[in-house]
Amino acid sequence: QVQLVESGGGSAQSGGSLSLSCAASNLRFSDYTMGWYRRYPGKERDMVAIITPEGTAEYEDSVKGRFTVSRDNNQNIVHLQMNSLRPEDSAVYYCYAKTIYFRHASWGQGTQVIVAS
Repeated sequence: QVQLVESGGGSAQSGGSLSLSCAASNLRFSDYTMGWYRRYPGKERDMVAIITPEGTAEYEDSVKGRFTVSRDNNQNIVHLQMNSLRPEDSAVYYCYAKTIYFRHASWGQGTQVIVAS
């Protein structure tokens, strides 16, 4: 079973930066699109940023130019660098892994990000 362990997150001031990392195991990393979703209280998870095995990244509109997703295919880690943070970025962030070979995505346990105004 795929395991995703997130680290990072926490609290920051508006305009500040935070970095998230996700270490993946029990998978062939090069087969997986990796990324990050976030969930606001009472809402569904929404995509923040994903990156394909080839390194093509896709971002939710509100984070474009502020967040950067990257992956290390040797270490099986995906990162999310979050700059110019806004209070509306406050949410629980989840690591995501999806391969075409399985129907369902795998998820991390979630990590809280709080941005104070």
